Amino acid sequence: MDVLAGEIIDIGPQPQAFDIERATRDNTNYRSVAWSGRYLQVTLMSIPVGGDIGLEAHPETDQFLRLDAGRGRVQMGPAKDKLTFDQTVSNGWCVLVPAGTWHNITNIGPTPMQVYAIYAPAHHAPGKVQATAAAAAADRDDAPATWSVQPKQVADHHG
Repeated sequence: MDVLAGEIIDIGPQPQAFDIERATRDNTNYRSVAWSGRYLQVTLMSIPVGGDIGLEAHPETDQFLRLDAGRGRVQMGPAKDKLTFDQTVSNGWCVLVPAGTWHNITNIGPTPMQVYAIYAPAHHAPGKVQATAAAAAADRDDAPATWSVQPKQVADHHG
């Protein structure tokens, strides 16, 4: 495991092992990319009380998200104004988001919501750390690595 000052270091498509539950609970950044492979990527997220991941749809990206702390409200659906799936989730729950599905998770608990996400294919720059949702939204240098396998370019949709 490659760690710097208690944080996971994304070493790219090299073998890696780490305590993902501890790393997820210890992460204080909105998004930290923990590992980037050719076909998938692992990110750690911390969503503040009342905050959310952000309404979005990834046309060519399936996602697996797991809560390791906190409580959230998951909303998903075929359109940003038609979120027909609504589920409360908490520590230990996973959320499976099919490609093209509009989705959001809102922190409805009294503490930060700690989440890890697995994207297939990779969706962010290797090793990218974004302290807040605003920093992530403003980041214009967050493309997957050129060595990652990507589908034809289709822009993500944001609410």
